[in-house]
Amino acid sequence: MDKQNIFNNIRVVLCQTSHPGNIGSAARAMKTMGLQHLYLVNPLHFPDPQATSLATGAADLLENATVCSSLSEALTGCAFAIGMSARKRQISHELVNVREGAARAVQIAASQPIALVFGTEMSGLSNAELDCCQLLAMIPANPEYSSLNLAAAVQVMSYEIRMAITEGRLEVDTTATELATNEALEGFYAHLEDTLIKIGYLNPSAPKKLSERIRRIYSRAKLEKEEVNLLRGILTLSVTPKKHTKY
Repeated sequence: MDKQNIFNNIRVVLCQTSHPGNIGSAARAMKTMGLQHLYLVNPLHFPDPQATSLATGAADLLENATVCSSLSEALTGCAFAIGMSARKRQISHELVNVREGAARAVQIAASQPIALVFGTEMSGLSNAELDCCQLLAMIPANPEYSSLNLAAAVQVMSYEIRMAITEGRLEVDTTATELATNEALEGFYAHLEDTLIKIGYLNPSAPKKLSERIRRIYSRAKLEKEEVNLLRGILTLSVTPKKHTKY
């Protein structure tokens, strides 16, 4: 499965957004999760400096955003559209939570473009706009206060999309670090024991028991080569401290 192709097949559609700051914040939310295709249906103010300001590093999404005169135009080429809603509707659409919606969206996006459709800040999507969608998704928020800011809703859904694509795997630097060799560790343990004897912490006539415990502590740490060098430097200074010049 080509994950990047799936990301490229997902567009976020904002319908009749009234506050330009929400557009910028939505773009930022998208980019943090790897989404890049933003479609705007009849935005009240766009382009706008406030949108750019709140995009914070995602201005490229705003520059490449597609502005449309209708939702049908924004959905051109899409095989599937999910309408986002903060409340239940008396309509025949199947309603799922965002996690289930994301899973279905990603399955289709593996081969065809899909859209995540968000309505206005005040009233959400109209029934006419929902008629353009095949599925309705809701964020299972606090039932006593379920209204999310538009950009926050985009962030939640974008996150669920990313989780569905990556299966929650973290992208971390897997470059292997160079662990200390057995010779380096034995040299460190000998250096440590000698230092502890010199500072009077270790009894030179019976060092074995304490030394074994110390070894177990450092064995659990899986010391790297540079860490052993650092520790030996500390041991050296602990018995031969540098003299500091007074000014």
